[in-house]
This record gives sequence, structure tokens and C-alpha cells, in this order.
Amino acid sequence: MTEKITIDPITRLEGHGKIEIFLDDDREVKNAYLQVPEFKGFEQFCRGRRAEDMPTITSRICGVCPVAHHLASTKALDDAFNVTPPEPAVKLRELFYNAYIYADHLLHFYYLASPDFIVGVDAPREARNILGVIEQVGLDIGKQVIRQRGNGQRIIRMLGGKAVHPSFGIAGGVSKSLSGEERTEVTELAEGMVDFASFTLDVFREQVLANYEDVITADALETYSMGLTEDGNVSHTGGVVNVVDPDGEDFASFSGPDYMDVIREHVEPWSYMKFPYLKEVGWQGFTDGPDSGVYRVGPLGRLNAARGMKTELAQQHYDEMYETLGRPVHSTLAYHWARLIEVMQSAELIRQLSQDDMLESDDIRAEVGEPGNGVGIVEAARGTLIHDYELDEKGLMNNVNLIVATTHNAAPISMSVRDAARKYVDGGDVKPGMLNSVERAFRAYDPCLACATHSLTGETPLKINIYDANHTKIEELSQNLGGKP
Repeated sequence: MTEKITIDPITRLEGHGKIEIFLDDDREVKNAYLQVPEFKGFEQFCRGRRAEDMPTITSRICGVCPVAHHLASTKALDDAFNVTPPEPAVKLRELFYNAYIYADHLLHFYYLASPDFIVGVDAPREARNILGVIEQVGLDIGKQVIRQRGNGQRIIRMLGGKAVHPSFGIAGGVSKSLSGEERTEVTELAEGMVDFASFTLDVFREQVLANYEDVITADALETYSMGLTEDGNVSHTGGVVNVVDPDGEDFASFSGPDYMDVIREHVEPWSYMKFPYLKEVGWQGFTDGPDSGVYRVGPLGRLNAARGMKTELAQQHYDEMYETLGRPVHSTLAYHWARLIEVMQSAELIRQLSQDDMLESDDIRAEVGEPGNGVGIVEAARGTLIHDYELDEKGLMNNVNLIVATTHNAAPISMSVRDAARKYVDGGDVKPGMLNSVERAFRAYDPCLACATHSLTGETPLKINIYDANHTKIEELSQNLGGKP
């Protein structure tokens, strides 16, 4: 009889999920699944909405990454209305977005990920949180973490009116520029942001890499990698999406609606997430290697898909990571290192942009054309984010398709959870530290399950399996899945 271990709820992530670990007759791990029991129907209830409302509506998909959805939506409207924003608007968007990347990555590392390393997976439950981290690193550093994340949100608030669910991007540009006083404040904040990025990379090197290098290098998936690149460098807001194979060789690149030539989506009955894969390679199941169409996005995917960083200090850390781990990097927990390298690039870009007086320009919006179809692509903190809109002649939404970062990573996350369970869980003597090690595997991706789940039909797909006392399935009920009504 198959036994199972359930981790419900899984913790320190955005959204709701659980992990089911199945044991065989010898109490060895046979398989493990990350299940997502929630869903959202944004693609359906956006239909019929006015196009100009979409950046505001879609930012409500998630309270952690509203800026990503906001800008992806704005860029989709640029494309749909055939308009190119003026240069000051592009730079203001870049400032806005790098402030988000900076704040979001710091949130993940210190609040969600670092308890697994600085506190440890075997620590008591009540200590595995940001308070436990502060106890280890000191109250002054804890205050700095809160202050620096707040500085990123402060810049977002200057431009978008508020740090969560901002109102800033519009078709063809942005709604406001910075005043001279605001730009001076950004310049002052930026110096501290660069210093704190450098400090955080030192923390990673001394507290994580020095103590867990064997763990970080051990858990690997040899997948394809995907990310936006601009002149070959890691980009979050512009350029083309590049895909490299497991050996790091260029495989494909695309922009706009061409994503449909590269990506397809697979579905499984046990999850509301879809599982994208590379069309040319095909879906071969939850396996890695060059013959599997599974790919990864996010900080590590971006760095693997690029040839460098945009800024000097970030480039130095980029080189250090690849000199240490080899190229490309397939170690899942190296996502944390890549994430902090992006923190440095974002801080440096904020510092560079703050010196540009274009941020005070009034030339921040161009005239839009007639409505049509549009695709906007940005790199959310968690990976490639695609908004695909079809507008009617009145500028109302006919159709919406969203592929978010965690959806791209859905198959690799499931594979990492499965592999971690097989490696760390002893079915004969299950201890909390073992299960925490399994959770550590999915946290590396910084998943956002609220963003990643949605219904294809706009109604609630539901499947119920009924078992007798001997765990034999006796009946299956389904709704909107092609089974019984």
C-alpha cells in the first residue's frame, strides 16, 4: 500500500501550495508533487475591459510583484497601439523597474530564503523566519534590511503613487516624471543601495557559500535557460528573449508574438499550473537534459542566457559565480547567488539613471495609433513574464493570455521538489529537517503561485477522487475537465 507524507501548507512563498511525497513498499521516496490548489481567472474577467485599464487591473494579480504585471501590461499596450515611448519615458520606466527588482530580491533573500541557511533547516519552526535571521546577524543589520527594501519601494512610490499596485505606465509612455528634489533624493538613496548590495553579497559568500557550497553545487537540473538580453547582457525591461541549451549554446531567440513559435504548454490533472516547454524539443515529461523541452527562467536562467551584466560591479560578481561553479550553472540553489548579482546590477543602474536629467523631462508620452494586438515581455523578479492582448476596434479586450514566471518554471520546480525528496527524506524516520530541505528546493525559484495559476475555461475545473478504506479508488467526479458534470 502506498503511503504518503504531506507538507501542507508549504511556507515562505507567495500563494498557497502543498507537497505530497509518496513512499513505496520499502518506504523509499517514489515520487513527490508540488500541488497548487488555488487559481485565478484574470484572463477571463479581463475580457471586455478597456485596454487602458489593463495595467491597473493586472497589477492586482499579485501583491508581491504588481510592478512586473504593471509594466508588462504597459508594454503590451505600446505594441497594441503601435507606439514607441519617448526616451525619457523609457528611462523612467527603467528606474521604476530596477527599484522593484532591488526591493523584491532583498525581500526574498532575507525574509524567505536565508532562514534555510543562516538559521538552518534543522532549527525549530519558530526560529526559521526573518526574526531568527536577525537574531543571527544582529539587530542593526535587520534594520538595514528593512530600510533598504523600503528605499526601493520609496522610488516606486515617487513614480507610481504607491509601492503596491502603482499607477504609472500608460500606452506610449508614463504618467509622470521626477521633480528636481525627487531626483536628488534618488541619487542619495542609490549610494546606500549599492553599498548594501555589496554587503549582501558578502553575507551570501560568508554565511551561505562558505557553509553550504556542497549543497548549492549538488542539486542540479540540466535544463535549457531563458531570459531577456540586451546587447548580450542581462535585461529586465527590453531586448529579446534568448534561450540557451544545457551546454550554454544559443538555441533560440524571440520577441513579441513570436513566443508562440517557441513555447507550448502542457497540462497535468493534479495542478492548476500549466507546464510550458520548448516546442522544437517537445514535452518528454518531468526530465532534464538536451532531449527534454523543459527550461528555466528567473535570475539563474537570465544569467545563463546572457553573456554578461550591464554594470561594472555586477559583472565582477557574475564572473566570480561562473569561475566558481562553471558555465552554465545548473545548480538549483545557485538561484540565490544569481539573484543577489541582479540586486547589485539594479542598484548600480538606479545610481546611473539618477544622474540623467531626462528623468525630469515633460516629454514622457507619445501619441497612440489604432488599437490592435500586442505582446509585452519583461523579466519579473521570478522570470520571464508575457502579456498577450487582442483588442477590438473600440480598444476593448477581446482576448488575454498570460504566461508568468512561475508557470515557466512549473516543471523544474516539480522536478527539484521530487529530487530533493528522494535525496533528503528517509521514509522510515521522517524528521522536520528533511521536509524543510524539500521546501528549500522550491524556495530557490521564489515561486509566486497566485500569479501562476489560472483557469483555461474561466470556470472552476475540479476533480474529486473517492477512495474506500483500503485506499482503492471507487469513483471519480469531475467538473469542466471533460468528465462527469
